[in-house]
Amino acid sequence: MCKSFEKEDDSAAGLDHAQIMAENMAPRILVVDDDVELGVLLSDYLGTEGFQTECLLNGEEAVAAVAMRHYDAVILDIMLPRMSGTEVLRRIRAESQIPVIMLTAKGDDIDRVIGLELGADDYVPKPYFPRELVARLRAVLRRQAAAPAAALPTSFDLGGLHVDVSARRVRHGVRLLDLTLSEFKLLLALLQFGDNVASKEDLSLKVLGRPRAEYDRSVDVHVSNLRQKLVAAQAADIVIETVRGVGYRLRHAS
Repeated sequence: MCKSFEKEDDSAAGLDHAQIMAENMAPRILVVDDDVELGVLLSDYLGTEGFQTECLLNGEEAVAAVAMRHYDAVILDIMLPRMSGTEVLRRIRAESQIPVIMLTAKGDDIDRVIGLELGADDYVPKPYFPRELVARLRAVLRRQAAAPAAALPTSFDLGGLHVDVSARRVRHGVRLLDLTLSEFKLLLALLQFGDNVASKEDLSLKVLGRPRAEYDRSVDVHVSNLRQKLVAAQAADIVIETVRGVGYRLRHAS
């Protein structure tokens, strides 16, 4: 059931060995939703799908819980008391890259875009089908667990642009670019494609960790924001070229 946050008791009193082993192996999911009934229903459904769940009712408790406990992913409602879902996500991202799926009001593109900007791994509009939410959750967890196909270079250089991968730092000349996690991943993906065109489908998988849905403009939003930050850094020599009907290509304008 949804509850108030309390410090975890490490004792295993009352649990048999099989139960302890089963709980240790099951992915641990934090559900944050102030609608008690919906939170309980979702927690119960996740339990039937092999997940171990905890449900909290407000944003402040969610931030404290993520800081003190181990979770494999967070399902986070936008509309929360005490602290909004976007502020919860901002604080989580300041300390952790744990996968976060946002629950947003149906058709509320502003909340969705803000969540993606702050580093949400996926979003699901309410009302949702529990089966779809579980499928998205599993996709996010697979991406998190998958080993990279090849090691990234420690840095990239293109014209006046320098990207330090390990430090997650981007500069153009002496100007630092303040990028969100998604913008940084987008820039890396475009650099990896080199002179080749990166399709929106490929970028959605690499940057957002999910297949691109029909009419989904999330990649376009991130491209637009990255372009604006390049312009603000006076990086006129770095161009994100639109290849109509296909995707994008990063090039150095000589």
